[in-house]
Amino acid sequence: MAQQSMALSALSMPSSEVMPHEAYVRSVARSAYLWGWPMVNMLNRRARITQAPHPGLLGGVLPVAPQGQIGMLHDYIEPSERFVVCPNQDVVYGLGFFDLNTESVVIQVPDFGDRFWVYALYDQRTDQFGELGQLYGTEPGFYLMVGPNWDGEVPEGITGVVHSSTSLANAIPRVFQNDTDEDRAAIQSVINQVVAYPLSEFTGKMKTIEWVSMPDIPAPDPGDTETRWVDPERFFDQFPEVLDMVPPLPGEEAMYAQFRWLMDVVADNPDLKQAIVDEAVKIEEEVIGPFFEWQHNGKPAGNGWNRSVNNAEWGVDYFDRTGTAKSNMFDNRPNETQYFYTDSDLSGAPLVGSKTYAITFAAGEEPPVNGFWSLTLYNENHFFHPNDLGRYSLGTKNTTLQRNEDGSLALYAGATSPGKDKENNWLPAPDGTFSLYIRAYWGKEAILDGSWQPPVVEVVQ
Repeated sequence: MAQQSMALSALSMPSSEVMPHEAYVRSVARSAYLWGWPMVNMLNRRARITQAPHPGLLGGVLPVAPQGQIGMLHDYIEPSERFVVCPNQDVVYGLGFFDLNTESVVIQVPDFGDRFWVYALYDQRTDQFGELGQLYGTEPGFYLMVGPNWDGEVPEGITGVVHSSTSLANAIPRVFQNDTDEDRAAIQSVINQVVAYPLSEFTGKMKTIEWVSMPDIPAPDPGDTETRWVDPERFFDQFPEVLDMVPPLPGEEAMYAQFRWLMDVVADNPDLKQAIVDEAVKIEEEVIGPFFEWQHNGKPAGNGWNRSVNNAEWGVDYFDRTGTAKSNMFDNRPNETQYFYTDSDLSGAPLVGSKTYAITFAAGEEPPVNGFWSLTLYNENHFFHPNDLGRYSLGTKNTTLQRNEDGSLALYAGATSPGKDKENNWLPAPDGTFSLYIRAYWGKEAILDGSWQPPVVEVVQ
């Protein structure tokens, strides 16, 4: 007979009156830091972004809004954005953060027609919840976003309800846009109805914000790297708040008990508190930092590329959740988007701008998708490399790509032009190291089951 598991309440709990040796305390602190990093990250992003006095663009580049609302771009995101690494220029983004214990939120879904769209809704663990998007057949209307303790009435006129597992939540709408002036104009009337607001402001009528006309919000110079959302020296001051805000998943109760014990033990022991702060600084460099290298993110996808695993459906996959929170936070679910990335060519040598590379999709072998696909080039900090062409990605959105006579599609990456006849297919790179990143939105079966592989990255000059 299988042994019955005991209820946690029947088990002995760790005592805060013990005198643990420092090495043991440090070892528990390491686990706590790795586990809690994405959630402290989310806590600090919400605190910063919701300081906006009104929906608009922070520094003219980042959509922001007060808590309970969202802000929307009106075009692709600018290269100077430093809110999150690995942005894309395939979609028009939105962004908003919410405290669902304070009030539920209404999110409007306009009629997008045939245009690809998806609203990614994230809880504090960075797991997605709800299914709002073209691939889900979502009907236009008003959707109520509620927290884990919600037990209210659904007002008349609400189309559907989506439930977050945590009170802290955020939304990142993504709406596809072709890289043409005509489509930039055509998308405006639709995205102007991508609006969110507290339930108390719901009237049953679509609200409209002309996002292109919203005043910018001043911001300091963002620098060259992503905003530092997790400060290891402050992490353990914020960690108890995460334990209180985020309910444990099945099987995590014992882990929570260890982490709460850790905080109790160090509360009245300055030496041990300093030891876990020192450990946090050390693990930030030794473990969190290397997640920025694509070889440490996801799993092999063939031809020197890696691909995402469990994206936005992390569960207890702490490795991929924390790795993605560091390297390319706010992935979509696997059925919504698959991500492929590499820092190197097929030989394993780092990608460098002094060389020119060809990424050639054989005829009929472009990423098989129902939505769209793209190839993006990032600098060493996982941001766009500013260039005279203003070009950072190529793919479905581009109408001027040139195919070879055999129907294949060769895209080029490097610091210098591959030749005038190939420039429409060229992604300009920095002189130093860079990385390549393929997105496959609403992938077909070959994307989902792994049978499609990214093409070889080949040095051509």
